[in-house]
Amino acid sequence: MTEQQAASVKPRTMAELEAWHALHIEHAIEPGLPIVDAHHHMWDRPPEHYGLHELLAEFGGGHAVRASVFMECTAMFKQDGPEMLRPVGETEYVNGVAAMSASGIYGDTRICAGIVGYADLRLGAAIRELLEAHVRAGGDRFRGIRQQAQYDEILGSMARRTPPRSMLRDPSFRAGFAQLQPLGLSFDAYVYFTQLDELADLARAFPETTIILNHAGTPLGIGPYAGRRDAVYRSWSAGMRALADCPNVAVKIGGLGMPICGFGFEARDRPPSSEELATAWRPYVELCIAAFGPSRSMFESNFPVDKQSCGYTVLWNAFKRLTNGLPPEDRLSMFGGTASRVYRLGN
Repeated sequence: MTEQQAASVKPRTMAELEAWHALHIEHAIEPGLPIVDAHHHMWDRPPEHYGLHELLAEFGGGHAVRASVFMECTAMFKQDGPEMLRPVGETEYVNGVAAMSASGIYGDTRICAGIVGYADLRLGAAIRELLEAHVRAGGDRFRGIRQQAQYDEILGSMARRTPPRSMLRDPSFRAGFAQLQPLGLSFDAYVYFTQLDELADLARAFPETTIILNHAGTPLGIGPYAGRRDAVYRSWSAGMRALADCPNVAVKIGGLGMPICGFGFEARDRPPSSEELATAWRPYVELCIAAFGPSRSMFESNFPVDKQSCGYTVLWNAFKRLTNGLPPEDRLSMFGGTASRVYRLGN
């Protein structure tokens, strides 16, 4: 199957995904290696639901997931009150799940120990009211903001809230961005590989604000980028190395299972093994680690989005295979230590 054909495959439902993943089961390798899943979602969008119990099922696959970080996905916004403040509903919902997890009834994993919410920073300095409301609603768990910025001149945007072109350079956005650091908040950046220079410019303009690049910089592999993997890789790797020169930027390694990356695993009759994932993703993972170093690199599941391409246990097996030749202290950083420090999760 070509990359163009794979991109047109209809996404499976959650029930269909469970049946598909059952066709290839792996046991967790190195089950004692502690993990902080630095990026997952939860939502209730009937008929699809992905919440506490679905996460517990993923985490129960044998890997030592000690904690996790929730990433905004425009779920559970309030339906009334001032428009700007409605995203607080998502933080309230997630903090409730985190409190349930912290009770210990569901096991030792600190689910949603860190919370990253949504704000439209284009509202400028006025956005501080929402940021402060997020901090109150999240208690001691709220850590930062993600406003999706992914936009490509050819593809446009596939974000739920479509960002404009060059949003990261917009003066109104930057006025809102300037409100983050005084409140001790970080910024999660979801951009395509074609925007890495824009993100680097933002990082240089705000050197005191921590920025976390999502999904390894999203090297695209669909539409006009299908069949051009070598050219995309060269452009992506140059952008990643330049971005890594900004010491306030860290990278999340993951998200490569998204269909937009063009690997096509989601279109197969049987799901891939961890060895297959490791082979396909090795050049990207190794470049991220080489450019940013273990102290600024962390692994993410991006579930349930990456569930379209692989199972949770298989995913972490692939990451472990990709790093099994590195020093133990480096692996401890990338699998948990970096995320714990950047998101201030404690021990």
